Amino acid sequence: MRLLIVEDSEKLRDALLSGFSAFGWAVDMAADGAAARPYLAQWDYDVVILDLMMPRVDGLQLLREIRQQGKPVRVLVLSARDQITDRVQALDLGADDYLVKPFSFDELRARVAALTRRHHDEHEPEIALGELRIHTAARSVRAPSGTLPLTPKEYAILEFLARHRGRVFHRAALFEHLYGSTSSASDKVIEVLMSTLRSKLVDAGCADPITTRRGFGYVVEA
Repeated sequence: MRLLIVEDSEKLRDALLSGFSAFGWAVDMAADGAAARPYLAQWDYDVVILDLMMPRVDGLQLLREIRQQGKPVRVLVLSARDQITDRVQALDLGADDYLVKPFSFDELRARVAALTRRHHDEHEPEIALGELRIHTAARSVRAPSGTLPLTPKEYAILEFLARHRGRVFHRAALFEHLYGSTSSASDKVIEVLMSTLRSKLVDAGCADPITTRRGFGYVVEA
Protein backbone atom coordinates (compact mmCIF):
# COMPACT_ATOMS: atom_id res chain seq x y z
CA MET A 1 0.00 0.00 0.00
CA ARG A 2 1.11 3.59 -0.46
CA LEU A 3 1.97 5.89 2.43
CA LEU A 4 3.03 9.56 2.57
CA ILE A 5 5.01 10.74 5.59
CA VAL A 6 4.96 14.51 6.14
CA GLU A 7 7.45 15.25 8.92
CA ASP A 8 10.15 17.90 9.33
CA SER A 9 12.51 15.69 11.37
CA GLU A 10 14.81 13.93 8.93
CA LYS A 11 15.79 11.37 11.58
CA LEU A 12 12.15 10.43 12.25
CA ARG A 13 11.31 10.38 8.53
CA ASP A 14 14.14 7.95 7.86
CA ALA A 15 13.14 5.75 10.80
CA LEU A 16 9.54 5.58 9.60
CA LEU A 17 10.67 4.88 6.04
CA SER A 18 12.78 1.97 7.26
CA GLY A 19 10.00 0.62 9.48
CA PHE A 20 7.17 0.73 6.94
CA SER A 21 9.33 -0.37 3.99
CA ALA A 22 10.17 -3.53 5.92
CA PHE A 23 6.45 -4.38 5.79
CA GLY A 24 6.30 -3.93 2.02
CA TRP A 25 4.71 -0.48 1.96
CA ALA A 26 5.46 2.05 -0.78
CA VAL A 27 6.60 5.13 1.16
CA ASP A 28 7.08 8.73 0.04
CA MET A 29 8.38 11.49 2.31
CA ALA A 30 8.04 15.27 2.52
CA ALA A 31 9.64 17.70 4.98
CA ASP A 32 6.59 19.98 5.28
CA GLY A 33 3.18 20.73 3.80
CA ALA A 34 4.57 22.65 0.85
CA ALA A 35 6.81 19.75 -0.14
CA ALA A 36 3.88 17.34 0.29
CA ARG A 37 1.58 19.13 -2.17
CA PRO A 38 3.18 17.77 -5.39
CA TYR A 39 3.05 14.22 -4.00
CA LEU A 40 -0.64 14.54 -3.13
CA ALA A 41 -1.37 16.00 -6.56
CA GLN A 42 0.35 13.14 -8.40
CA TRP A 43 -0.29 10.04 -6.31
CA ASP A 44 -3.21 8.37 -4.58
CA TYR A 45 -2.28 7.39 -1.02
CA ASP A 46 -3.94 5.01 1.40
CA VAL A 47 -2.70 6.91 4.47
CA VAL A 48 -0.89 10.18 5.20
CA ILE A 49 1.11 10.44 8.44
CA LEU A 50 1.12 14.15 9.24
CA ASP A 51 3.12 16.22 11.70
CA LEU A 52 1.58 19.52 12.82
CA MET A 53 4.49 21.83 13.64
CA MET A 54 6.42 22.30 10.39
CA PRO A 55 7.95 25.24 8.51
CA ARG A 56 6.30 26.94 5.54
CA VAL A 57 2.98 25.05 5.37
CA ASP A 58 2.09 23.41 8.69
CA GLY A 59 0.10 20.23 9.21
CA LEU A 60 -3.25 21.83 9.96
CA GLN A 61 -3.13 23.91 6.78
CA LEU A 62 -2.26 20.85 4.70
CA LEU A 63 -5.06 18.91 6.39
CA ARG A 64 -7.53 21.68 5.47
CA GLU A 65 -6.39 21.52 1.85
CA ILE A 66 -6.68 17.72 1.69
CA ARG A 67 -10.27 17.81 2.92
CA GLN A 68 -11.25 20.85 0.86
CA GLN A 69 -10.06 18.98 -2.24
CA GLY A 70 -12.22 16.02 -1.27
CA LYS A 71 -9.38 13.52 -1.17
CA PRO A 72 -10.51 10.23 0.41
CA VAL A 73 -7.09 9.48 1.90
CA ARG A 74 -6.94 8.60 5.61
CA VAL A 75 -4.88 11.03 7.69
CA LEU A 76 -3.12 10.13 10.93
CA VAL A 77 -1.72 13.11 12.82
CA LEU A 78 1.57 12.32 14.58
CA SER A 79 2.49 15.26 16.81
CA ALA A 80 4.22 16.29 20.02
CA ARG A 81 1.24 18.57 20.73
CA ASP A 82 -0.61 16.59 23.36
CA GLN A 83 -3.38 18.93 24.54
CA ILE A 84 -7.00 17.91 24.14
CA THR A 85 -7.65 21.13 22.21
CA ASP A 86 -4.96 20.14 19.66
CA ARG A 87 -6.56 16.75 19.12
CA VAL A 88 -10.05 18.19 18.85
CA GLN A 89 -8.92 20.79 16.30
CA ALA A 90 -7.19 18.20 14.11
CA LEU A 91 -10.12 15.78 14.27
CA ASP A 92 -12.58 18.58 13.52
CA LEU A 93 -10.53 19.47 10.43
CA GLY A 94 -10.82 15.91 9.15
CA ALA A 95 -8.02 13.85 10.71
CA ASP A 96 -8.93 10.18 11.09
CA ASP A 97 -6.60 9.47 14.02
CA TYR A 98 -4.17 11.26 16.33
CA LEU A 99 -1.07 9.80 18.00
CA VAL A 100 1.15 11.75 20.38
CA LYS A 101 4.96 11.68 20.25
CA PRO A 102 6.89 9.86 21.65
CA PHE A 103 5.17 6.74 20.39
CA SER A 104 5.61 3.02 19.82
CA PHE A 105 6.21 2.09 16.19
CA ASP A 106 4.17 -1.08 16.70
CA GLU A 107 1.19 1.02 17.78
CA LEU A 108 1.65 3.40 14.85
CA ARG A 109 1.84 0.48 12.42
CA ALA A 110 -1.31 -1.05 13.90
CA ARG A 111 -3.19 2.24 13.64
CA VAL A 112 -2.08 2.70 10.02
CA ALA A 113 -3.22 -0.84 9.22
CA ALA A 114 -6.60 -0.12 10.83
CA LEU A 115 -6.97 3.07 8.77
CA THR A 116 -6.13 1.12 5.63
CA ARG A 117 -8.92 -1.34 6.40
CA ARG A 118 -11.31 1.57 6.88
CA HIS A 119 -10.11 3.08 3.60
CA HIS A 120 -11.18 -0.12 1.87
CA ASP A 121 -14.36 -0.47 3.96
CA GLU A 122 -13.19 -3.69 5.59
CA HIS A 123 -14.66 -4.58 8.96
CA GLU A 124 -12.45 -7.57 9.71
CA PRO A 125 -8.64 -7.88 9.52
CA GLU A 126 -8.96 -10.86 7.17
CA ILE A 127 -9.67 -11.21 3.46
CA ALA A 128 -10.93 -14.58 2.21
CA LEU A 129 -9.56 -15.47 -1.21
CA GLY A 130 -10.67 -18.97 -2.11
CA GLU A 131 -8.75 -21.33 0.14
CA LEU A 132 -6.40 -18.53 1.17
CA ARG A 133 -6.86 -16.28 4.20
CA ILE A 134 -5.08 -12.92 4.04
CA HIS A 135 -4.53 -11.53 7.54
CA THR A 136 -4.07 -7.80 6.99
CA ALA A 137 -3.11 -7.01 10.59
CA ALA A 138 -0.37 -9.65 10.75
CA ARG A 139 0.40 -9.18 7.02
CA SER A 140 0.47 -12.91 6.46
CA VAL A 141 -1.29 -15.40 4.18
CA ARG A 142 -2.50 -18.77 5.38
CA ALA A 143 -3.25 -21.75 3.14
CA PRO A 144 -4.71 -25.10 4.24
CA SER A 145 -1.14 -26.41 4.49
CA GLY A 146 0.04 -23.52 6.68
CA THR A 147 1.37 -19.96 6.45
CA LEU A 148 2.96 -19.07 3.13
CA PRO A 149 6.59 -17.81 3.31
CA LEU A 150 5.94 -14.61 1.38
CA THR A 151 8.28 -11.62 1.22
CA PRO A 152 6.76 -8.22 2.12
CA LYS A 153 6.39 -7.27 -1.55
CA GLU A 154 4.87 -10.64 -2.52
CA TYR A 155 2.37 -10.22 0.29
CA ALA A 156 1.67 -6.62 -0.76
CA ILE A 157 0.87 -7.49 -4.38
CA LEU A 158 -1.50 -10.29 -3.34
CA GLU A 159 -3.24 -8.11 -0.74
CA PHE A 160 -3.62 -5.22 -3.19
CA LEU A 161 -5.20 -7.34 -5.93
CA ALA A 162 -7.46 -9.08 -3.40
CA ARG A 163 -8.67 -5.71 -2.13
CA HIS A 164 -9.51 -4.60 -5.67
CA ARG A 165 -11.26 -7.70 -6.99
CA GLY A 166 -12.53 -7.40 -10.52
CA ARG A 167 -10.18 -4.54 -11.44
CA VAL A 168 -7.36 -5.14 -13.90
CA PHE A 169 -4.02 -3.49 -13.10
CA HIS A 170 -1.20 -3.29 -15.59
CA ARG A 171 2.40 -3.66 -14.51
CA ALA A 172 3.11 0.06 -14.17
CA ALA A 173 0.01 0.64 -12.03
CA LEU A 174 0.99 -2.14 -9.62
CA PHE A 175 4.51 -0.75 -9.45
CA GLU A 176 3.15 2.66 -8.44
CA HIS A 177 1.25 1.12 -5.54
CA LEU A 178 4.14 -1.04 -4.31
CA TYR A 179 7.16 1.23 -4.69
CA GLY A 180 7.87 4.79 -3.59
CA SER A 181 8.51 7.53 -6.12
CA THR A 182 12.26 7.52 -5.41
CA SER A 183 12.70 3.79 -6.05
CA SER A 184 15.43 2.89 -8.53
CA ALA A 185 13.71 -0.38 -9.44
CA SER A 186 12.09 -1.00 -12.83
CA ASP A 187 8.41 -1.88 -13.12
CA LYS A 188 9.59 -5.21 -14.56
CA VAL A 189 10.10 -6.25 -10.94
CA ILE A 190 6.33 -6.86 -10.87
CA GLU A 191 6.76 -9.81 -13.24
CA VAL A 192 9.44 -11.25 -10.96
CA LEU A 193 7.23 -10.83 -7.89
CA MET A 194 4.29 -12.43 -9.67
CA SER A 195 6.44 -15.38 -10.71
CA THR A 196 7.82 -16.04 -7.21
CA LEU A 197 4.40 -15.55 -5.61
CA ARG A 198 2.81 -18.05 -7.97
CA SER A 199 5.62 -20.56 -7.36
CA LYS A 200 4.97 -20.40 -3.62
CA LEU A 201 1.24 -20.89 -4.18
CA VAL A 202 1.97 -23.98 -6.30
CA ASP A 203 4.38 -25.33 -3.68
CA ALA A 204 1.63 -24.95 -1.06
CA GLY A 205 -0.82 -26.83 -3.28
CA CYS A 206 -3.06 -23.77 -3.76
CA ALA A 207 -4.94 -22.63 -6.83
CA ASP A 208 -3.58 -19.39 -8.27
CA PRO A 209 -6.24 -16.67 -7.62
CA ILE A 210 -4.59 -14.19 -10.00
CA THR A 211 -5.52 -14.10 -13.69
CA THR A 212 -3.12 -12.66 -16.26
CA ARG A 213 -4.91 -10.83 -19.07
CA ARG A 214 -2.28 -10.49 -21.74
CA GLY A 215 -1.92 -6.95 -22.95
CA PHE A 216 -3.98 -5.64 -20.03
CA GLY A 217 -2.51 -6.80 -16.72
CA TYR A 218 -3.43 -8.79 -13.63
CA VAL A 219 -6.72 -9.28 -11.82
CA VAL A 220 -8.29 -11.27 -9.00
CA GLU A 221 -11.71 -12.08 -10.37
CA ALA A 222 -14.71 -10.84 -8.36
